[in-house]
Parts: sequence; C-alpha cells; structure tokens
Amino acid sequence: MEVQSAEPVQPASELQSSATFQPQAAAAAATIGITNKDDGGDTVMSGSVPPPPQALSSLPDQNPSQPAQVDPNTLANPVTKEVELIDAIPEDATETVYLNNLNEKVKLPILKQTLKNLLKNFGPVLDVVAHRSVRMRGQAFVAFPDREMAAKAVKEVKGFPLYGKPIEIAFARTQADVIVKRKTPDEFEAHKAERLTKKKRSRRENPLRKKAFAQKEAARKAAEAASASGGAIPMPTNALPTSNSNRRVVQMPDEYQPPNKILFVQNLPENAGKDALEVLFKQYPNLIEVRTIPGRSNIAFVEYTDAASSGVAKDALHNYKFDGEHKIKVTFAKQ
Repeated sequence: MEVQSAEPVQPASELQSSATFQPQAAAAAATIGITNKDDGGDTVMSGSVPPPPQALSSLPDQNPSQPAQVDPNTLANPVTKEVELIDAIPEDATETVYLNNLNEKVKLPILKQTLKNLLKNFGPVLDVVAHRSVRMRGQAFVAFPDREMAAKAVKEVKGFPLYGKPIEIAFARTQADVIVKRKTPDEFEAHKAERLTKKKRSRRENPLRKKAFAQKEAARKAAEAASASGGAIPMPTNALPTSNSNRRVVQMPDEYQPPNKILFVQNLPENAGKDALEVLFKQYPNLIEVRTIPGRSNIAFVEYTDAASSGVAKDALHNYKFDGEHKIKVTFAKQ
C-alpha cells in the first residue's frame, strides 16, 4: 500500500500527539490527511492507519510551510445528540471560543489558517484573532455565527493534538468585535471603547507592572529629596546585592559632582553640633556658614565664598576622624 499526502499541506506527522495526549486524540491525529490507493488505483481516505509506534516530540522539527487540513471524522469527542449539547451550553456562553496551549513555533498566518480549517467543521468561521506579542502568544480567539456552533467546537476540539500540542478550548468571556458588528452595529464603537478601557485597566492592575511602577516612583522621590538637600542619590534597595544583608547602602559617587562653593558633609556622629562643625571648618579661610538639617544629625552643608576655598577644605577634611572614630565624608554638594 502506498501512503501519500492527500493535499499539498502539512504532513500528518507534525500533527501527531506527544505521549501525554489522550489515546483517542492521538489515534485521530494519525489519520489526518492520510490516503492510500485501492486495487483499482483510486485514491481513498483511510481511517484505520495506526499511529507510529513511538510518539514524536511535542514540537515539530521544522515550522510548517502550509496550513494543515483537518478531516472532521478524526475529532476526538464527537457530539451525537444535539439536544444534550444545547442543554449543556452555559447561560453566559458567547459565540466566540478561546484557544490556548497552541504551538508558538508555528508562524502566525499558518496557525490562523489551520485553526480555520479545523473549526470550519462546526460552522462558518467569521474571524480568527491571534497576536505575536509575548502576552498573547500561543492563544487565539475564533468567532462563530451562533452559540451552538461554538459549543460543538468546545466539546469536540478539547485536547485535539495540533502541531504536537493538545488544544485547550473554552467559551470566550467577551464578545468578538465581528459578532457585535453583526448583531448590534450601532453599539460597536461603544463596545470597542469599553474593551480598550478594560485592557488598559488590566495592564495597570498587573502585579508585575505595579511593582515596577512603585520602584520607579520610589527612585524618583529619592532623587527629588536628594536634589533638594544637595545630597547624593541612594540606589534603590532592590538594586543592591542580596548576598550580604549587612552590606551598607551604596551611594552614587559624589566625586562626579562639579566643584562649587557648598560642601556636603556625611557620616557625622550624633554629638556633632553646629558649633563644633564651625570650629572645624573655620580653620580654612572664607567660610560663610554651616547649615545643619533638623532631624538629620549625620549630615550638614558648609558654604564658602568660592569653589576654590571649599575645595581646600574638602581635600583637607575628607575622611577626617571627627571624634577619633567616625570618618566624615566631605564632597561637593549637588547643584
């Protein structure tokens, strides 16, 4: 018996299930697009070709170059009673179905056409929507004219192995745009605006997005506070190494600040008052004033008449042991 492709489309082997698929679905996949010739030489469909003895990889070796055709007789969960199907349709079901766990390696145009070939067995396919974005990769939405057709698709396609992965399918939670246009065209613009609003709200409420925004806002406030006080900007705590919990907070190098007449003094001991600082910095000429910060006894600002005078004091007192123990840090203040 000669086995050949019934159509110039995707080989059946690339639709073969992995070992984890349902036995019915795996056997069904083996019959898709397989033909043979009878004694008279005519080509006929064969529904009894067994699957290969070894399951293929869950991902095809190469991306398909053409969409696959699907024989409706190969679906895993045929619906035999229309009444049972209609009774089982949820009240909030829509005419649109949502599919996920799709093979992300398959090119989008080919995947969309293959899904159309598969789902047209249950009724006219009005639209297939899929996107390349990371958030929507491996997912698709397919719209039918009515809920009964969508219900058939949900019943029969669940678990069907497509390009090496079993399809997950359910009713979509919202109506597709094409359905709204058909049923209530006057309400389409309002529907579209509401959908976009929900999309933006969903992105804003994403936990990862919220965390990133909070970190960015904290860094902005820290920069503003440091700029107002003339101090250095501390690095965000999430950017610090976590291997050593006792490691001190790393600050941006103050050495990059351009020379100016104001000095920023850090690491002062608690007993360092304004009078003691004036005595220390008055040793160097052209001192104007010493400014301490209420509630921040470990820092101060010292102003001289010019940058040259402040530079002399900075070079002399940087790393000076104020009380014999604490080394103070003296740098140019941020402008």
